Amino acid sequence: QVQLVESGGGLVQAGGSLRLSCAASGRTVSTRAMGWFRQAPGKERDFVAAISWNGGTTYYADSVKGRFTISRDNAKNTVYLQMNSLKPEDTAVYYCAADDPYRGGTGRYHMNRDNYNYWGQGTQVTVSS
Repeated sequence: QVQLVESGGGLVQAGGSLRLSCAASGRTVSTRAMGWFRQAPGKERDFVAAISWNGGTTYYADSVKGRFTISRDNAKNTVYLQMNSLKPEDTAVYYCAADDPYRGGTGRYHMNRDNYNYWGQGTQVTVSS
């Protein structure tokens, strides 16, 4: 079974940086498209970033483009989300998600949370002003 564990969240000042990690079981990271989503209180879970199963393509929400970077380390079976220039509106619980093996599609495909079958428990990111 695929297991995902997020870490690295915390409290930072606006303009600061955080790096989130998603540790996965098995060969999850090397064979599956991986995504990051976030959910603020009272709002839906929104797409943040994704990376194709072979690591060749990345996708970002317009709100984080240029500030966030998704990457993977297959040897460590871990996906990362580097977050720079953080804003108060970035405050949310951040979730790591995994697709089925070797699946992929357009950017819109990876933005759809319904295409991900496995989810972590989330890690809280709070950005103060």
